[in-house]
Amino acid sequence: MKLKVYTLDGKETGRELELPQDIFGVEPNEHVVYLAVKQYLANQRQGTAKSKERSELSGSTRKLHRQKGTGGSRKGDIKSPTFRGGARVFGPRPRNHSFRLNKKVKSLARKSALSAKYADGSIRIIEDFGLDAPKTTALKQILASQGMDTTKTMVVTTDYDMNLVRSSRNLPKASVCAARDLNTYEVLNANHLLISEGAVARIRETFA
Repeated sequence: MKLKVYTLDGKETGRELELPQDIFGVEPNEHVVYLAVKQYLANQRQGTAKSKERSELSGSTRKLHRQKGTGGSRKGDIKSPTFRGGARVFGPRPRNHSFRLNKKVKSLARKSALSAKYADGSIRIIEDFGLDAPKTTALKQILASQGMDTTKTMVVTTDYDMNLVRSSRNLPKASVCAARDLNTYEVLNANHLLISEGAVARIRETFA
């Protein structure tokens, strides 16, 4: 499994990089991918939704009128859920939506996502680079030279690069992620992956 290495100008360097077969060439497992994406989205939820029940509302507990003889329906107090401004039955309460997955399941999900991208031809290898200061224009030019400025692209770097992260914040279709922080959802959410040479080695170390 080899891919050509490109320069920042989008030209071929004449070199090829060997990709690990056990990471980029596995048979995608759709179920573990589903579980990993479900966990990621669940962990993003704040879980702060809250509604008041009858015991939490302020208001009189007096029965509105007698049970029989009025010709109307039976009513309790003013805090009844059937009245406007009343309580809510079985409403949401603050909770933690997150759940855990086994390490092997998460690892297989990431490998499945990367393998799917490789099979689609959506991975491009670029020589290692960095920015001396946050500059959106510089990152946009790099993406344009690779033909990825108009599509949703994730740049995978060897290590966390604050300058690159800040440079991508004003580019709605670009994101930057360190190799060690790759997750299934973000890999699948991107149309293309622009991976630096050093990031491939770091991915191999992380998944070992």
